[in-house]
Amino acid sequence: MEHKILFWIDSDFSYFGLAYYLQKKTNADFFAIIDITNKTKNFFKTQKLVNFKETWFYFDHITKKQTKPDYNYLSAFEKKYDLNLWELATNERIFYRFNDFYKFSTEEILLILEQECRLFEKILDNVKPNFFITKETIQHKDQILYKMCKKIGVKILMLSQPGVGYKCIISSESRKFDSTKKLDDIKNNGRSFEEMQTWLHSFSGYEQNVNLANRFATSRNRKLKAAIQFLTSNNSNLKTHYTYYGRTKIRVLIHEMKSSLKKKFRQQFINKNFLTELKYDEKFVYFALAVEPERNLLIGASYYTNQLENIRHIVKSLPIDYKLYVKETPSQITRHWRRISEYKDMMSIPNVRLLHPSVLPSEIYKKTSLVITIVGSSSLEAAFYKKPSIVFTEQAHSILPSVYTIKSFDELPKAIRISLNKKVNEEDLDRYISLFNENSFVFDQHGLHTKEHDYFFFGGHLIDVHISDSKMEHFLQTNKSEFEELTNAFLKKL
Repeated sequence: MEHKILFWIDSDFSYFGLAYYLQKKTNADFFAIIDITNKTKNFFKTQKLVNFKETWFYFDHITKKQTKPDYNYLSAFEKKYDLNLWELATNERIFYRFNDFYKFSTEEILLILEQECRLFEKILDNVKPNFFITKETIQHKDQILYKMCKKIGVKILMLSQPGVGYKCIISSESRKFDSTKKLDDIKNNGRSFEEMQTWLHSFSGYEQNVNLANRFATSRNRKLKAAIQFLTSNNSNLKTHYTYYGRTKIRVLIHEMKSSLKKKFRQQFINKNFLTELKYDEKFVYFALAVEPERNLLIGASYYTNQLENIRHIVKSLPIDYKLYVKETPSQITRHWRRISEYKDMMSIPNVRLLHPSVLPSEIYKKTSLVITIVGSSSLEAAFYKKPSIVFTEQAHSILPSVYTIKSFDELPKAIRISLNKKVNEEDLDRYISLFNENSFVFDQHGLHTKEHDYFFFGGHLIDVHISDSKMEHFLQTNKSEFEELTNAFLKKL
Protein backbone atom coordinates (compact mmCIF):
# COMPACT_ATOMS: atom_id res chain seq x y z
CA MET A 1 0.00 0.00 0.00
CA GLU A 2 1.33 3.43 -0.95
CA HIS A 3 1.66 6.07 1.72
CA LYS A 4 -0.89 8.87 1.91
CA ILE A 5 0.72 12.13 3.05
CA LEU A 6 -1.31 15.12 4.18
CA PHE A 7 0.51 18.47 4.02
CA TRP A 8 -0.33 21.76 5.75
CA ILE A 9 0.73 24.52 3.35
CA ASP A 10 0.56 28.26 3.96
CA SER A 11 2.65 31.32 3.08
CA ASP A 12 5.76 29.50 4.29
CA PHE A 13 6.46 27.88 0.93
CA SER A 14 9.11 25.57 2.40
CA TYR A 15 6.46 22.86 2.59
CA PHE A 16 5.29 23.32 -0.99
CA GLY A 17 8.96 23.09 -1.97
CA LEU A 18 9.32 19.99 0.18
CA ALA A 19 6.35 18.39 -1.61
CA TYR A 20 7.86 19.37 -4.99
CA TYR A 21 11.15 17.59 -4.29
CA LEU A 22 9.64 14.76 -2.25
CA GLN A 23 7.38 13.66 -5.12
CA LYS A 24 10.51 12.95 -7.16
CA LYS A 25 11.68 10.41 -4.58
CA THR A 26 8.51 8.68 -3.40
CA ASN A 27 5.37 7.20 -4.93
CA ALA A 28 3.13 8.35 -2.09
CA ASP A 29 -0.20 10.09 -2.71
CA PHE A 30 -0.08 13.75 -1.69
CA PHE A 31 -2.97 15.73 -0.20
CA ALA A 32 -2.89 19.32 1.05
CA ILE A 33 -4.80 21.74 3.22
CA ILE A 34 -3.89 25.18 1.90
CA ASP A 35 -4.14 28.20 4.19
CA ILE A 36 -3.49 31.15 1.89
CA THR A 37 -4.79 34.55 0.77
CA ASN A 38 -6.99 35.03 -2.29
CA LYS A 39 -4.41 36.32 -4.77
CA THR A 40 -1.93 33.57 -3.88
CA LYS A 41 -4.76 31.02 -4.00
CA ASN A 42 -4.92 31.44 -7.78
CA PHE A 43 -1.44 29.92 -8.08
CA PHE A 44 -2.36 26.85 -6.02
CA LYS A 45 -5.60 26.34 -7.98
CA THR A 46 -3.76 26.06 -11.32
CA GLN A 47 -0.17 25.01 -10.47
CA LYS A 48 1.29 21.92 -12.14
CA LEU A 49 4.49 21.67 -10.11
CA VAL A 50 3.17 19.31 -7.44
CA ASN A 51 0.64 16.59 -8.17
CA PHE A 52 -1.71 16.74 -5.20
CA LYS A 53 -4.40 14.10 -5.38
CA GLU A 54 -6.78 16.48 -3.61
CA THR A 55 -6.53 19.92 -2.01
CA TRP A 56 -8.73 21.90 0.37
CA PHE A 57 -8.52 25.66 0.63
CA TYR A 58 -9.05 26.28 4.32
CA PHE A 59 -10.87 29.62 4.00
CA ASP A 60 -13.33 28.22 1.42
CA HIS A 61 -14.83 26.23 4.29
CA ILE A 62 -14.85 28.90 7.02
CA THR A 63 -17.58 31.44 6.33
CA LYS A 64 -19.40 34.09 8.34
CA LYS A 65 -22.65 32.53 9.54
CA GLN A 66 -25.71 33.83 11.35
CA THR A 67 -26.58 30.46 12.90
CA LYS A 68 -25.95 29.33 16.46
CA PRO A 69 -22.92 27.14 17.22
CA ASP A 70 -23.58 23.45 17.84
CA TYR A 71 -22.44 23.09 21.45
CA ASN A 72 -23.20 19.37 21.51
CA TYR A 73 -20.93 18.76 18.53
CA LEU A 74 -18.10 20.86 19.98
CA SER A 75 -18.38 19.17 23.36
CA ALA A 76 -18.29 15.71 21.79
CA PHE A 77 -15.37 16.79 19.59
CA GLU A 78 -13.33 17.87 22.64
CA LYS A 79 -13.88 14.50 24.32
CA LYS A 80 -13.18 12.52 21.15
CA TYR A 81 -9.82 14.17 20.47
CA ASP A 82 -8.84 15.07 24.04
CA LEU A 83 -8.76 18.80 23.25
CA ASN A 84 -9.45 22.00 25.16
CA LEU A 85 -10.78 24.32 22.46
CA TRP A 86 -11.05 27.40 24.66
CA GLU A 87 -7.39 27.07 25.63
CA LEU A 88 -6.48 27.37 21.95
CA ALA A 89 -9.10 30.00 21.09
CA THR A 90 -8.24 32.32 23.98
CA ASN A 91 -4.57 32.21 23.01
CA GLU A 92 -5.30 32.71 19.30
CA ARG A 93 -3.75 36.07 18.39
CA ILE A 94 -6.47 36.73 15.81
CA PHE A 95 -9.34 36.16 18.26
CA TYR A 96 -8.12 38.01 21.36
CA ARG A 97 -5.62 40.48 22.81
CA PHE A 98 -3.41 41.07 19.76
CA ASN A 99 -5.96 41.96 17.07
CA ASP A 100 -6.18 45.74 16.61
CA PHE A 101 -8.71 45.57 13.77
CA TYR A 102 -11.63 43.41 14.85
CA LYS A 103 -13.23 42.14 18.06
CA PHE A 104 -14.65 38.65 17.70
CA SER A 105 -17.74 37.70 19.67
CA THR A 106 -17.90 34.42 21.55
CA GLU A 107 -20.39 33.02 19.04
CA GLU A 108 -18.21 34.03 16.07
CA ILE A 109 -15.25 32.18 17.60
CA LEU A 110 -17.34 29.08 18.28
CA LEU A 111 -18.76 29.04 14.74
CA ILE A 112 -15.23 29.24 13.29
CA LEU A 113 -14.12 26.40 15.57
CA GLU A 114 -17.11 24.29 14.60
CA GLN A 115 -16.57 24.74 10.87
CA GLU A 116 -12.87 23.93 10.98
CA CYS A 117 -13.39 20.92 13.26
CA ARG A 118 -15.98 19.52 10.85
CA LEU A 119 -13.68 20.22 7.90
CA PHE A 120 -10.70 18.46 9.52
CA GLU A 121 -12.83 15.46 10.50
CA LYS A 122 -14.14 15.16 6.95
CA ILE A 123 -10.63 15.32 5.47
CA LEU A 124 -9.16 12.78 7.88
CA ASP A 125 -12.12 10.41 7.39
CA ASN A 126 -11.86 10.62 3.58
CA VAL A 127 -8.07 10.52 3.19
CA LYS A 128 -7.04 8.33 6.11
CA PRO A 129 -3.45 9.61 5.84
CA ASN A 130 -0.44 7.68 7.10
CA PHE A 131 1.57 10.87 7.62
CA PHE A 132 0.89 14.51 8.42
CA ILE A 133 3.72 16.84 7.37
CA THR A 134 3.61 20.27 8.90
CA LYS A 135 5.69 23.14 10.10
CA GLU A 136 5.71 23.92 13.80
CA THR A 137 2.06 24.78 14.46
CA ILE A 138 1.59 28.50 15.07
CA GLN A 139 -2.17 29.07 15.30
CA HIS A 140 -5.14 27.33 16.84
CA LYS A 141 -6.30 25.83 13.53
CA ASP A 142 -3.16 23.85 12.63
CA GLN A 143 -2.74 22.91 16.30
CA ILE A 144 -6.25 21.41 16.30
CA LEU A 145 -5.45 19.31 13.21
CA TYR A 146 -2.13 18.28 14.73
CA LYS A 147 -3.86 17.12 17.93
CA MET A 148 -6.47 15.22 15.92
CA CYS A 149 -3.81 13.41 13.90
CA LYS A 150 -1.91 12.54 17.05
CA LYS A 151 -5.04 11.18 18.71
CA ILE A 152 -6.03 8.87 15.82
CA GLY A 153 -2.51 7.58 15.20
CA VAL A 154 -1.44 9.48 12.09
CA LYS A 155 2.36 9.73 12.15
CA ILE A 156 3.32 13.39 12.49
CA LEU A 157 6.44 14.82 10.87
CA MET A 158 6.90 18.33 12.26
CA LEU A 159 9.92 20.50 11.59
CA SER A 160 11.17 22.53 14.56
CA GLN A 161 14.32 24.01 16.05
CA PRO A 162 14.90 22.91 19.65
CA GLY A 163 17.23 25.45 21.22
CA VAL A 164 20.28 25.38 18.93
CA GLY A 165 20.70 27.76 15.99
CA TYR A 166 20.76 26.47 12.41
CA LYS A 167 19.86 22.91 13.52
CA CYS A 168 16.41 21.37 13.11
CA ILE A 169 14.65 18.17 14.03
CA ILE A 170 11.70 16.32 12.54
CA SER A 171 9.54 14.76 15.21
CA SER A 172 6.01 14.06 16.38
CA GLU A 173 6.14 16.86 18.97
CA SER A 174 7.45 20.38 18.65
CA ARG A 175 11.07 20.71 19.84
CA LYS A 176 11.16 17.22 21.35
CA PHE A 177 13.04 14.17 20.08
CA ASP A 178 11.19 11.02 19.10
CA SER A 179 14.14 9.09 20.54
CA THR A 180 13.44 7.25 23.79
CA LYS A 181 17.11 7.10 24.74
CA LYS A 182 18.14 8.22 28.20
CA LEU A 183 21.39 10.04 28.91
CA ASP A 184 22.83 6.92 30.55
CA ASP A 185 22.30 5.02 27.28
CA ILE A 186 24.64 7.36 25.40
CA LYS A 187 28.42 7.18 25.25
CA ASN A 188 30.39 9.97 26.89
CA ASN A 189 32.84 11.43 24.38
CA GLY A 190 34.91 13.25 26.98
CA ARG A 191 34.28 16.79 25.70
CA SER A 192 35.24 19.61 28.04
CA PHE A 193 32.99 22.59 28.78
CA GLU A 194 35.24 24.75 26.59
CA GLU A 195 34.89 22.33 23.66
CA MET A 196 31.14 22.16 24.15
CA GLN A 197 30.88 25.98 24.22
CA THR A 198 32.73 26.03 20.90
CA TRP A 199 30.16 23.59 19.51
CA LEU A 200 27.30 25.79 20.76
CA HIS A 201 28.82 28.98 19.31
CA SER A 202 29.20 27.32 15.91
CA PHE A 203 25.38 27.06 15.85
CA SER A 204 24.60 30.36 17.56
CA GLY A 205 20.87 30.74 18.05
CA TYR A 206 21.42 34.30 19.25
CA GLU A 207 23.22 35.15 16.02
CA GLN A 208 20.48 33.52 13.96
CA ASN A 209 17.75 35.49 15.75
CA VAL A 210 19.64 38.77 15.42
CA ASN A 211 20.10 38.14 11.69
CA LEU A 212 16.39 37.42 11.36
CA ALA A 213 15.43 40.57 13.28
CA ASN A 214 17.76 42.68 11.15
CA ARG A 215 16.33 41.35 7.86
CA PHE A 216 12.64 40.69 8.46
CA ALA A 217 10.42 43.48 7.05
CA THR A 218 13.18 46.12 7.40
CA SER A 219 13.56 47.28 3.78
CA ARG A 220 11.99 50.73 3.31
CA ASN A 221 12.07 50.35 -0.48
CA ARG A 222 10.16 47.07 -0.35
CA LYS A 223 7.77 48.54 2.22
CA LEU A 224 6.96 51.42 -0.13
CA LYS A 225 6.40 49.03 -3.05
CA ALA A 226 4.19 46.84 -0.85
CA ALA A 227 2.15 49.89 0.22
CA ILE A 228 1.58 50.94 -3.40
CA GLN A 229 0.59 47.41 -4.38
CA PHE A 230 -1.77 47.15 -1.39
CA LEU A 231 -3.44 50.52 -1.97
CA THR A 232 -3.93 50.06 -5.72
CA SER A 233 -5.21 46.47 -5.75
CA ASN A 234 -8.44 44.76 -4.74
CA ASN A 235 -8.53 43.45 -1.16
CA SER A 236 -11.10 40.65 -1.33
CA ASN A 237 -9.78 38.94 1.81
CA LEU A 238 -11.89 41.33 3.92
CA LYS A 239 -14.97 39.28 3.02
CA THR A 240 -13.56 35.76 2.81
CA HIS A 241 -10.86 35.54 5.52
CA TYR A 242 -11.72 36.11 9.18
CA THR A 243 -8.04 36.93 9.72
CA TYR A 244 -8.62 40.05 7.59
CA TYR A 245 -11.84 41.29 9.22
CA GLY A 246 -11.65 45.03 9.84
CA ARG A 247 -8.47 45.50 7.79
CA THR A 248 -9.66 48.21 5.44
CA LYS A 249 -6.96 49.96 3.45
CA ILE A 250 -7.17 53.18 5.41
CA ARG A 251 -7.14 51.39 8.78
CA VAL A 252 -4.13 49.28 7.79
CA LEU A 253 -2.28 52.35 6.53
CA ILE A 254 -2.95 54.29 9.74
CA HIS A 255 -2.01 51.25 11.83
CA GLU A 256 1.32 50.89 10.01
CA MET A 257 2.12 54.55 10.52
CA LYS A 258 1.29 54.35 14.21
CA SER A 259 3.29 51.12 14.60
CA SER A 260 6.38 52.73 13.06
CA LEU A 261 6.14 55.64 15.49
CA LYS A 262 5.56 53.32 18.45
CA LYS A 263 8.57 51.24 17.46
CA LYS A 264 10.74 54.39 17.34
CA PHE A 265 9.57 55.72 20.73
CA ARG A 266 9.83 52.30 22.38
CA GLN A 267 13.36 51.86 21.03
CA GLN A 268 14.31 55.24 22.50
CA PHE A 269 12.85 54.24 25.87
CA ILE A 270 14.77 50.95 25.85
CA ASN A 271 18.04 52.68 24.94
CA LYS A 272 17.58 55.24 27.69
CA ASN A 273 16.41 53.01 30.55
CA PHE A 274 17.79 49.49 30.12
CA LEU A 275 21.22 48.37 31.36
CA THR A 276 23.68 47.89 28.49
CA GLU A 277 26.30 46.18 30.64
CA LEU A 278 26.48 44.06 33.78
CA LYS A 279 28.05 46.74 35.94
CA TYR A 280 26.85 45.63 39.39
CA ASP A 281 28.72 43.14 41.54
CA GLU A 282 25.75 41.26 42.94
CA LYS A 283 24.13 37.84 42.92
CA PHE A 284 21.30 37.52 40.45
CA VAL A 285 18.89 35.15 38.72
CA TYR A 286 18.30 35.70 35.01
CA PHE A 287 14.89 35.60 33.31
CA ALA A 288 14.78 35.71 29.49
CA LEU A 289 11.67 37.34 28.03
CA ALA A 290 9.99 35.50 25.16
CA VAL A 291 8.81 37.09 21.91
CA GLU A 292 5.16 38.08 22.12
CA PRO A 293 2.88 37.27 20.38
CA GLU A 294 4.53 34.02 19.29
CA ARG A 295 3.72 30.31 19.25
CA ASN A 296 6.34 29.63 21.94
CA LEU A 297 4.03 31.21 24.48
CA LEU A 298 0.57 30.99 22.95
CA ILE A 299 0.75 27.27 22.12
CA GLY A 300 3.98 26.04 23.73
CA ALA A 301 3.26 27.53 27.17
CA SER A 302 -0.42 28.35 27.04
CA TYR A 303 -0.88 28.92 30.80
CA TYR A 304 2.22 31.11 31.27
CA THR A 305 1.49 33.86 28.72
CA ASN A 306 1.44 36.80 31.16
CA GLN A 307 5.15 37.56 31.31
CA LEU A 308 4.73 40.53 33.63
CA GLU A 309 2.96 38.31 36.14
CA ASN A 310 5.62 35.63 35.64
CA ILE A 311 8.27 38.16 36.67
CA ARG A 312 6.30 39.03 39.81
CA HIS A 313 6.05 35.33 40.71
CA ILE A 314 9.80 34.86 40.28
CA VAL A 315 10.64 37.93 42.39
CA LYS A 316 8.34 36.69 45.17
CA SER A 317 10.19 33.37 45.12
CA LEU A 318 13.80 34.64 45.24
CA PRO A 319 16.11 34.27 48.25
CA ILE A 320 16.49 37.65 49.93
CA ASP A 321 20.07 38.22 48.73
CA TYR A 322 19.37 37.75 44.99
CA LYS A 323 18.16 40.19 42.34
CA LEU A 324 16.25 39.34 39.18
CA TYR A 325 17.73 40.43 35.85
CA VAL A 326 15.21 40.49 32.99
CA LYS A 327 16.41 40.78 29.39
CA GLU A 328 14.43 41.82 26.36
CA THR A 329 14.98 39.60 23.31
CA PRO A 330 16.29 41.25 20.11
CA SER A 331 13.58 39.38 18.19
CA GLN A 332 10.87 41.48 19.87
CA ILE A 333 11.72 44.23 17.39
CA THR A 334 9.72 42.24 14.80
CA ARG A 335 6.69 43.02 17.00
CA HIS A 336 7.61 46.73 17.37
CA TRP A 337 8.83 46.05 20.93
CA ARG A 338 6.42 46.00 23.88
CA ARG A 339 4.30 48.83 25.21
CA ILE A 340 6.30 51.37 27.20
CA SER A 341 3.73 51.00 29.98
CA GLU A 342 4.61 47.29 30.20
CA TYR A 343 8.32 48.08 30.48
CA LYS A 344 7.53 50.63 33.20
CA ASP A 345 5.50 48.04 35.08
CA MET A 346 8.50 45.67 34.95
CA MET A 347 10.84 48.40 36.16
CA SER A 348 8.51 49.24 39.05
CA ILE A 349 8.72 45.74 40.50
CA PRO A 350 11.13 45.77 43.47
CA ASN A 351 14.40 43.92 43.02
CA VAL A 352 14.26 43.85 39.18
CA ARG A 353 16.81 45.17 36.68
CA LEU A 354 16.06 45.30 32.94
CA LEU A 355 18.81 44.42 30.47
CA HIS A 356 19.11 45.90 26.99
CA PRO A 357 18.54 43.49 24.05
CA SER A 358 22.13 44.08 22.91
CA VAL A 359 23.65 42.49 26.02
CA LEU A 360 25.21 39.21 24.92
CA PRO A 361 23.60 36.16 26.53
CA SER A 362 27.05 34.59 27.01
CA GLU A 363 28.06 37.49 29.29
CA ILE A 364 24.94 36.95 31.37
CA TYR A 365 25.48 33.20 31.66
CA LYS A 366 29.00 33.75 32.97
CA LYS A 367 27.78 35.88 35.87
CA THR A 368 24.32 34.64 36.75
CA SER A 369 23.62 31.97 39.36
CA LEU A 370 20.50 30.57 37.70
CA VAL A 371 18.54 30.94 34.44
CA ILE A 372 14.74 30.88 34.32
CA THR A 373 12.72 30.80 31.10
CA ILE A 374 9.15 29.98 30.16
CA VAL A 375 10.17 28.13 27.01
CA GLY A 376 13.23 28.70 24.85
CA SER A 377 16.93 28.15 24.35
CA SER A 378 18.29 30.09 27.35
CA SER A 379 17.80 27.17 29.72
CA LEU A 380 19.85 24.91 27.43
CA GLU A 381 22.58 27.47 26.75
CA ALA A 382 22.98 28.01 30.49
CA ALA A 383 24.23 24.44 30.93
CA PHE A 384 27.18 25.14 28.61
CA TYR A 385 28.28 27.79 31.11
CA LYS A 386 27.84 25.43 34.08
CA LYS A 387 24.64 27.12 35.20
CA PRO A 388 21.42 25.35 36.23
CA SER A 389 18.04 26.43 34.91
CA ILE A 390 14.30 26.33 35.51
CA VAL A 391 11.74 25.99 32.71
CA PHE A 392 7.96 26.34 32.82
CA THR A 393 7.29 23.74 30.11
CA GLU A 394 9.01 20.46 29.28
CA GLN A 395 11.49 20.64 26.41
CA ALA A 396 13.98 18.30 24.75
CA HIS A 397 16.77 19.40 27.09
CA SER A 398 14.58 18.84 30.17
CA ILE A 399 16.34 15.46 30.18
CA LEU A 400 19.37 17.24 31.70
CA PRO A 401 19.45 16.89 35.52
CA SER A 402 20.43 20.56 35.78
CA VAL A 403 17.09 21.61 34.24
CA TYR A 404 14.15 21.82 36.65
CA THR A 405 10.67 21.79 35.04
CA ILE A 406 8.03 23.30 37.31
CA LYS A 407 4.41 22.17 37.32
CA SER A 408 2.97 25.32 38.94
CA PHE A 409 4.07 28.65 40.36
CA ASP A 410 3.69 27.25 43.87
CA GLU A 411 6.84 25.23 43.18
CA LEU A 412 9.00 28.24 42.36
CA PRO A 413 10.47 29.08 45.82
CA LYS A 414 11.49 25.46 46.34
CA ALA A 415 12.66 25.02 42.72
CA ILE A 416 14.87 28.11 42.90
CA ARG A 417 16.57 27.05 46.12
CA ILE A 418 17.14 23.50 44.87
CA SER A 419 18.45 24.74 41.52
CA LEU A 420 20.84 27.28 43.06
CA ASN A 421 22.63 24.34 44.70
CA LYS A 422 22.78 22.22 41.54
CA LYS A 423 25.96 21.63 39.56
CA VAL A 424 25.95 20.96 35.82
CA ASN A 425 27.58 17.61 35.12
CA GLU A 426 30.04 17.75 32.21
CA GLU A 427 29.29 14.18 31.15
CA ASP A 428 25.51 14.78 31.08
CA LEU A 429 25.91 17.72 28.72
CA ASP A 430 28.36 15.79 26.54
CA ARG A 431 25.84 12.97 26.19
CA TYR A 432 23.05 15.42 25.42
CA ILE A 433 25.08 16.89 22.53
CA SER A 434 25.46 13.39 21.11
CA LEU A 435 21.72 12.79 21.47
CA PHE A 436 21.02 16.14 19.82
CA ASN A 437 23.35 15.40 16.90
CA GLU A 438 21.74 11.97 16.39
CA ASN A 439 18.30 13.54 16.04
CA SER A 440 19.04 16.80 14.20
CA PHE A 441 20.40 18.10 10.91
CA VAL A 442 21.81 21.44 9.78
CA PHE A 443 19.12 23.56 8.14
CA ASP A 444 18.53 27.30 8.33
CA GLN A 445 14.74 27.37 8.19
CA HIS A 446 14.62 31.04 9.19
CA GLY A 447 17.07 31.92 6.42
CA LEU A 448 14.99 30.13 3.79
CA HIS A 449 11.83 31.78 5.09
CA THR A 450 13.50 35.19 4.83
CA LYS A 451 14.43 34.43 1.21
CA GLU A 452 10.78 33.62 0.54
CA HIS A 453 9.67 36.92 2.04
CA ASP A 454 12.23 38.84 -0.01
CA TYR A 455 11.39 37.07 -3.28
CA PHE A 456 7.59 36.81 -3.09
CA PHE A 457 6.28 39.12 -0.37
CA PHE A 458 8.08 42.47 -0.62
CA GLY A 459 10.41 41.52 2.22
CA GLY A 460 7.54 40.37 4.43
CA HIS A 461 5.44 43.54 4.09
CA LEU A 462 2.65 42.09 1.91
CA ILE A 463 1.50 38.46 1.85
CA ASP A 464 -1.48 38.72 -0.51
CA VAL A 465 0.31 38.59 -3.88
CA HIS A 466 -0.07 36.95 -7.29
CA ILE A 467 2.47 34.19 -8.03
CA SER A 468 3.17 32.50 -11.37
CA ASP A 469 4.33 28.93 -11.94
CA SER A 470 7.55 30.23 -13.48
CA LYS A 471 8.33 32.43 -10.48
CA MET A 472 7.72 29.61 -8.03
CA GLU A 473 9.77 27.16 -10.09
CA HIS A 474 12.62 29.66 -10.28
CA PHE A 475 12.60 29.98 -6.48
CA LEU A 476 12.57 26.20 -6.01
CA GLN A 477 15.46 25.72 -8.43
CA THR A 478 17.50 28.64 -7.06
CA ASN A 479 17.31 27.13 -3.57
CA LYS A 480 17.55 23.52 -4.69
CA SER A 481 20.37 22.53 -2.33
CA GLU A 482 18.41 23.68 0.75
CA PHE A 483 15.22 21.98 -0.38
CA GLU A 484 17.08 18.74 -1.08
CA GLU A 485 18.62 18.82 2.41
CA LEU A 486 15.14 19.20 3.83
CA THR A 487 13.71 16.49 1.57
CA ASN A 488 16.40 13.97 2.47
CA ALA A 489 15.80 14.59 6.17
CA PHE A 490 12.06 13.93 5.75
CA LEU A 491 12.74 10.84 3.64
CA LYS A 492 14.67 9.32 6.53
CA LYS A 493 11.67 9.80 8.81
CA LEU A 494 9.27 8.40 6.17
